[in-house]
Amino acid sequence: MQVTLEIPDQYLQGKNQSQTAKQIKLYAALLMFQSGQLSRGAACEFAEVDIYDFFLACKQHQISVMTTPVESIEADVLRFQQRNIH
Repeated sequence: MQVTLEIPDQYLQGKNQSQTAKQIKLYAALLMFQSGQLSRGAACEFAEVDIYDFFLACKQHQISVMTTPVESIEADVLRFQQRNIH
């Protein structure tokens, strides 16, 4: 699918339109990932970047790549430790 955006010329003056389009796709993917609308893999595919570039962009924009709550991870570790004690 192709989406067309109307962007005022003043925001594109002196900028590479192709690079601006890629940046907009990355920002959209970051926002949709952050809001839970896309998984990490889907966000990478949407933005057409590899996982490493996506993680770097997440870091730059202070977006957590851990989608599992800390409490859930702690509970899993506790269960694992208890299983290995017996």
